[in-house]
Amino acid sequence: MVFILLLLLIAFIGGLYTYNQLQVKKAETFYPPNGKFVTVDHYKSHYISAGTGNPIVFLHGGILSSRDFKDVVQLAAKQGYHALAFDRPGYGYSDRPRHVEVNPIFQAKLIHNALKELDINKPIILVGHSWSGTMTLSYALQFPNEVAGIVTLGAAMYKEGYPAEHGDSLSKIVTTPFLGNFILNTLLKTSLGKGMADSMVRATFAPEYAPEGYKEEVFALGFRPSHFKANREDVLAFPGTSKHLCERYKEIKIPTIIAVGEKDPFGTIEQAQRLKIDIPHAKYSLIPNVGHMIPELHPKVVMDYVNCIAKNELT
Repeated sequence: MVFILLLLLIAFIGGLYTYNQLQVKKAETFYPPNGKFVTVDHYKSHYISAGTGNPIVFLHGGILSSRDFKDVVQLAAKQGYHALAFDRPGYGYSDRPRHVEVNPIFQAKLIHNALKELDINKPIILVGHSWSGTMTLSYALQFPNEVAGIVTLGAAMYKEGYPAEHGDSLSKIVTTPFLGNFILNTLLKTSLGKGMADSMVRATFAPEYAPEGYKEEVFALGFRPSHFKANREDVLAFPGTSKHLCERYKEIKIPTIIAVGEKDPFGTIEQAQRLKIDIPHAKYSLIPNVGHMIPELHPKVVMDYVNCIAKNELT
């Protein structure tokens, strides 16, 4: 009897694993890469690009990929810019290095090297959303002469007040070698994973609403094992990196806009106000009746800030 139960358990787990793998392949067929690839240090980075002119680089947050900026990229191109949005390492269709700490500092260097590979040599305007706040500021600190200005959107820059300031249980479990891999490869594509995806999207867009099809896209791409694990690793990497970097934010002298939605539920208003103290010359903007997902829902607002930087109209 025990042997039969064991065989049934193995068959059940094997069935879950096979089902999840098939669903991942189905998702990637339905949402194929829609941009280009650049290889840096043996790792492929996927990015979308449009337009010609002065370069703008958009860095997405933690939930999806460069696709969060797809409308902004097209709008920027129409306004005469060369717009690029990268899938950060492990997200979308970008490789994620292993055996190194892929923190915001490392990711900024990777994007910098990708831009050099693409012969983007003019100073860039850098726009970072959510988790990428620290990454954006890290880029400006590492390469100050190569950045024309920065815009943060609903961004996190400090350990204190970050929603996972002390880590979180899900991230710790998912990044545990054996147990984490088991969960990632057997449960993400079940109804449990779908329910989690729906809940995450609702919370991230609240009090506004996600565009039609966004929940389905997050479940399809964001709930693949590699993508989901990258996100959970980033959650754990953020507090230590931001704690290390925040004492240097005052060194940033380039034009800076700190924008945050009035209805953002993730403590980013306090983060933005603190950054304004550290960078006194920055322009602080509280956007009325707007939540967290500014790039997806308010592309024109994003470009208004970019144009302020480009035209040096920060007063």
